[in-house]
Amino acid sequence: MFGKNKRGNHSKDPFGDRAADKITEIIGSWKFIIIQSILLFLWVAVNIVAWMSHWDPYPFILLNLALSFQAAYAAPIIMMSQNRVADRDRKKWEQDLATDRRAERRIIELQKQLNGIERNKLARICQAVEKNNRKIL
Repeated sequence: MFGKNKRGNHSKDPFGDRAADKITEIIGSWKFIIIQSILLFLWVAVNIVAWMSHWDPYPFILLNLALSFQAAYAAPIIMMSQNRVADRDRKKWEQDLATDRRAERRIIELQKQLNGIERNKLARICQAVEKNNRKIL
């Protein structure tokens, strides 16, 4: 269920971390927002229109309690997931930086080799020109 996700394979991560990622993925979707909005609208509508049983009459204290409870748990879970994403991004950045530095060192080495080759060619051209000038004189 929590195996491979959009960020890659993280099935070795602890269950709580994978759960936080999955919950954040669900809570941060339009599907969740739409379903929750419908449920909230139905809750309010039923409690306003109900003739006999108002389980949560206006000002909807039970609804406020439920939403506060949801927010109290959702916020830390989302922050845990964001921290994990930030850690993965930092590690990726460090790997990219190390790769860039290796590539830069290799480019500098190649540039030195090319400069050496160019100097050798110029030296041979100069020798050939001098040799040709000696023959002419």
